[in-house]
Amino acid sequence: MTGVRVAGVGLTPFGAHEGRTGRDLFAEAALAALDDAGVAGDDVEHLNYGNFMGALAERQGHQAPLMAEAAGLRCAGTRYEEACASAGVAVREAVRAVRSGENDVLLAGGMERMTNLSTAEVTESLAVAADELFEVRAGVTFPGAYALMARAYFDEYGGDREDLAHVAAKNHANAVPNEYAQYQREITVEEALDSPAVASPLHLFDACPITDGASALVLVSEEYAEAHDIAAPVAVTGTGQGGDRAALQDRADMACTPAAADAAAEAYADAGVDSDDVDVAEVHDCFTIAEVLALEALDFFDPGEAVGAARRGDTTRDGDLPVNLSGGLKAKGHPVGATGGSQIAEMTRLLRGDHPNSDAVPDATVGLTHNAGGTVASAVVHVLEVAE
Repeated sequence: MTGVRVAGVGLTPFGAHEGRTGRDLFAEAALAALDDAGVAGDDVEHLNYGNFMGALAERQGHQAPLMAEAAGLRCAGTRYEEACASAGVAVREAVRAVRSGENDVLLAGGMERMTNLSTAEVTESLAVAADELFEVRAGVTFPGAYALMARAYFDEYGGDREDLAHVAAKNHANAVPNEYAQYQREITVEEALDSPAVASPLHLFDACPITDGASALVLVSEEYAEAHDIAAPVAVTGTGQGGDRAALQDRADMACTPAAADAAAEAYADAGVDSDDVDVAEVHDCFTIAEVLALEALDFFDPGEAVGAARRGDTTRDGDLPVNLSGGLKAKGHPVGATGGSQIAEMTRLLRGDHPNSDAVPDATVGLTHNAGGTVASAVVHVLEVAE
């Protein structure tokens, strides 16, 4: 089994891109990744592309061949859809293809265009990732669903809105120097607490924004990198995927995310590491409570302990485990089909030392990314390491 290296990464700025099409956004990220890798487009053997709501936002299905054409590729493409974990799954399947020997060079990533819709239309479009029959028809939206998870967590373990406000403030602070972040400004804990309620106990600054953006990665075999003298110091050494019941009412416990725990266990075993080996993490904080749930599922904290991690400073840039140095979904933004690829691109930059926040983790050698779909009915975890 061959090893997998991240040869290049590409991102668009996240935010509102008025007047631009989805294929334009993905082409920008893809061409940047190829340039970063020093790999010719003709060498790419397959495109693994993540997208969730393109058929609703742009009335465009069958996007993979369009995105390959936009990026100047002459290869087949496959679209992966797993709600907000779409790009994470696309990358995972690319890793598996390289490892198996089927491919030496793949382009993987994703794109989402959202700001061309109204807030109500985005909410309705995102809701199709929930159980339409038993949740959506009853009026459940994702802010409401994550509010239920937050209430369940508070009831079981304690914690309060101020703990979540510290998560929001931390991630906004991390986004300030990130040139790709949608919100490059700090907020205070007090501002988060005073923001308008969305779905109690969650308020405006507990939620990620509506975002356009694209991400792309060039993944290559170690043999290809060596043969073509490509500097690719970051390897994907672990990958895992987990699943859970889609509807919250069908779960035994809403205060934990077993899909993420299963994905993490698989990724750790695959990489031959455990949670104590991880130096830095990018986790799926679509809502502040989601970061808390992720940190416990990933075995960084025992149940009930992660809710106070940001307040204690455990997960800040100078803490023992810096989390979401990119700004996270909370402040960098969450173009849902692109997010999983964006996390890996940011982690690669952090480990290579060319991220604006790399100085917070100068000795980091092991990073983890966690990408979730829906109310974590789907989860993908990757372990990245600085190769020896």
